[in-house]
Amino acid sequence: MTGSPDLTSRDALAYAASRLVRHSAEFGPAPVLAEAGPEARLVLMAGETVILRTDPEQTGTALLGPDEAERAGARAVEIFLGRVEGWPVFAGAVAEEATSLFPAPGYRALDLRALAAEGAVAREEQGLIATAKSLLAWHARHRFCGNCGSPTAIAAGGFRRECGACGLHHFPRTDPVAIMLVRRGDACLLGRGRHFKPGMYSCLAGFIEPGETVEDAVRRETREETGIAVGAVAYHASQPWPFPASLMLGCVAEGLTEDVRTDPDELEDARWFPRAEVVQMIAGTHPEGLTVPPPTAIAHLLLRDWVDGVIAAPPAPQG
Repeated sequence: MTGSPDLTSRDALAYAASRLVRHSAEFGPAPVLAEAGPEARLVLMAGETVILRTDPEQTGTALLGPDEAERAGARAVEIFLGRVEGWPVFAGAVAEEATSLFPAPGYRALDLRALAAEGAVAREEQGLIATAKSLLAWHARHRFCGNCGSPTAIAAGGFRRECGACGLHHFPRTDPVAIMLVRRGDACLLGRGRHFKPGMYSCLAGFIEPGETVEDAVRRETREETGIAVGAVAYHASQPWPFPASLMLGCVAEGLTEDVRTDPDELEDARWFPRAEVVQMIAGTHPEGLTVPPPTAIAHLLLRDWVDGVIAAPPAPQG
């Protein structure tokens, strides 16, 4: 896959920037919070929400000091993420009731979708929070060994779990998703799921299956959902999506056919939209009130870069 996207067009993407110098299972022993000192910072997740310190004069932050984090009580899981500007950064899962222990107006609990939509923290902190959310969610779902069923234990600071019974090592997983702008001539193919807000259309998307290339996933998902055949595919950009731990791989594809046959089990509707109409949808001026996802989503980036001429034509299929 090839592509030369304009990097400046990606500034609004949620979770796509991080100052974290991350730890990994290959880095040896991780620091222990109790010995990390007052410079340690913690990201606290209470269910699907993160606890933020707020300040009316500046952007909020999820990087709490040890004394602040103690208010939340015991942490069901505590892991070491890495370092930010030399500070050791940890993440902890706390009870949902812990959010009530932080006095307003100095703190708030916010789910990650709202956090991105509001710009509640600096963009470079969103990626760090996404890492914390995805890792903690993985630990919550992998407390037992998938091989023998025995309990597993946290290792490598949280970037691995180990089974004491059979010795198997388990590593955090990321679920790859292909999301694609399918175009033909001066129009692009957009669909809407039944869960979309009224009037919103977006790029098609689907999980990449085992043994499948990104290009073939784009072709398969497009064919399954709309009946449209796809030829050349080019990679454009990516976005971490911590719900719970996906990676959106944004692609541009060439549609080879025009007749849309929507699968009702997959989509409520799908159709070709002329470029001029997409411009109106992005601007919020479409006469029918139709819209596209917000700038925080990679679908918006694909559409905006297409109408702005940033996206070049994909290469011809090989073989």
